[in-house]
Amino acid sequence: MELLPRSPGEFGSARYWDRFFRQRGQRPFEWYGAFPELCPVLQKYVRPRDKVLVVGCGNSELSEQMYDVGMCEDIVNIDISDAVIRQMQERSGSKRPKMSYLLMDMLQMDFPDAHFQVVLDKGTLDAILTDEEEATLAKVDKMFAEISRVLQVGGRYFCVSLAQTHVLKKAVKYFSQEGWVVRVHQVAGSGDKQQFVLPVFVYVMTKFRKIPGSAPQILEICPEEQDKPMRVESVERLVAAVKDRQHYALLCSQLSKTPCGEQVSLDLCDKESGRPRYTLHVVDSPSVKPSRDNHFAIFIIPQGRETEWLFGTEEGRRQLATSAGFGRLVTVALHREQHYEGMAGIQAELSGKVMELAPPGLPARQQVPFLSVGGDIGVRTVRHRDTSPLSGEYVVEDVKGDGTCYFRRLVFLCNRNVVQSEARLLARTPLTGQKKRRKDKKKPNPAEPPAAIDKSYLCCEHHKAMVAGLCLLGGPDPVPALLAVLVVGLGGGSLPLFVHDYFSQARVAVVEIDPSMLEVATRWFGFSQGDRMRVHISDGLDYVAKLAAEGTILQSIPAQYDAIMFDVDSKDLTVGMSCPPPAFVEKPFLQKVKTILKPEGVFVLNLVCRDAQLKESVLATLREVFPLLYARCIEGEVNEILFCQPSPKGCQDPAELGARARALEGALRQPGRPWDSSYVLADMLQAVKIL
Repeated sequence: MELLPRSPGEFGSARYWDRFFRQRGQRPFEWYGAFPELCPVLQKYVRPRDKVLVVGCGNSELSEQMYDVGMCEDIVNIDISDAVIRQMQERSGSKRPKMSYLLMDMLQMDFPDAHFQVVLDKGTLDAILTDEEEATLAKVDKMFAEISRVLQVGGRYFCVSLAQTHVLKKAVKYFSQEGWVVRVHQVAGSGDKQQFVLPVFVYVMTKFRKIPGSAPQILEICPEEQDKPMRVESVERLVAAVKDRQHYALLCSQLSKTPCGEQVSLDLCDKESGRPRYTLHVVDSPSVKPSRDNHFAIFIIPQGRETEWLFGTEEGRRQLATSAGFGRLVTVALHREQHYEGMAGIQAELSGKVMELAPPGLPARQQVPFLSVGGDIGVRTVRHRDTSPLSGEYVVEDVKGDGTCYFRRLVFLCNRNVVQSEARLLARTPLTGQKKRRKDKKKPNPAEPPAAIDKSYLCCEHHKAMVAGLCLLGGPDPVPALLAVLVVGLGGGSLPLFVHDYFSQARVAVVEIDPSMLEVATRWFGFSQGDRMRVHISDGLDYVAKLAAEGTILQSIPAQYDAIMFDVDSKDLTVGMSCPPPAFVEKPFLQKVKTILKPEGVFVLNLVCRDAQLKESVLATLREVFPLLYARCIEGEVNEILFCQPSPKGCQDPAELGARARALEGALRQPGRPWDSSYVLADMLQAVKIL
């Protein structure tokens, strides 16, 4: 039996609908949105005494159900199909004496002006607005004009729709420009009984007298899970909000039917602010043998630890899901702008939403466990937040790591999943002779002076490797008597601080383009300048070019630096290399770097490049400039540390390299000077390869 039209245009044909309803018979046809789902929205606005017009009524039971539950009785139903009108007159008949069915075209209605308080359209606009051809749009304009004419001021036009973009835009633009208030409700789904994957929406458009001039548009969206509407500033934002909900519904439908081959991520946003509150990753583990108790689990990542390899990378999350032993694991990252009421509060907030992401085959009424590290949600305290003209918005925050250790981090919010700088905090100790007050439960004041920075500890593995590379310096002594080091990129200052403190004769020059970073490093990361440590606020490209030019003009000036270290990030996130900026690895500039480097010196570069072709190009350029090139990959990270030497006579024997590293570490480890026992220089160079 052919019930669907040969072309979308037939949806507007009376002949098509007569044939449709004759073939279908008496069975009610509901396009979408059954009464139980629509009722909560309708009962908010429809009053028992309202006079209601249903346009394009078909043989839907909606009017009958509204009548039967006492929502309203004065209902007029119209349709262009004579067959369906006769069917419905016979079906309702004497059962509903105050309700009528009339054969009428809604594009040219016989009713007087301002005759109804409610106009209800269930799928009719969707059926007519099948394309954006001029004739179709003209028909829709006529439909809207007639609805506006027969509706009283203060009355409401309800449009039940799947909210295709062109349909939603047309309706919202038309009525908002007429001065009407537009509110879009998402209708709660009906679970397994829902015929459509896409969610159903109801546009509630309230008629107001049009005010001359440019009156502000009132546009709102009311998601299914909340009663309070959210105001949006434009038609585009309203359409985008609806699209987000449609994409989410499609995602949930897909995840409920088949395992996901690739990890799926999505943000759940705060209802009030619209800002992301949770970031979810759905990870399926095909290798896990399913049983009743291991289908599905939720893992709450402790605050501040979302950037760690285990939680912040696809491979890490895959390993986490496998080790947890669940077929599907949803990891949940918490955002720094949000406040959370502990694990129980998060569980209560997420329980309903995460069940929409459940895998196929989950047993009914199965309890889904919420997991975490140590059973808590971690600690994150934002110490400072500001905006730099060069680096954008950034935060300094203290987070709790494993055990009792706390760390201070600098994060640029343009790339919030990357920790720009990190330092370990020293535990506070009470003053000598001060008695501990058991009853003092005063919470720490975020404005109090920051805890002391543990300058002996390098948090970043790439910084450890960069320092270990100094054993490549030539000469009989592990630590040259007068070591001149240039560091481009300050960040929190951990790298230059360590070199300054542990190489007691070193003179360190730091180049930083952003003056805000010097302030951050000084105030929050324990950085300070002195006779052996100076910061130059300058573009690293200009600073190196100037030094190279001076050496060329005044040939009596020798090469200046024993070591040059580049640890500078790129602000251009469209390039496949986030460190350094591409200009820092172009051949003319690298030749300038070589000019200001001593012949037996070492140039150390932190390279973060996800583009394999671009990375190979960078390595080829480096090999053209520096005869000897070593590489050290950082396990679990994209970082690769490159050690470049201007002379081919450098150390190429792994055993000798290890001996040099041990000798350097021995020289740096002095009595009374703290040293991180896990930091073994020889280990940092064990995996170095010569390119």
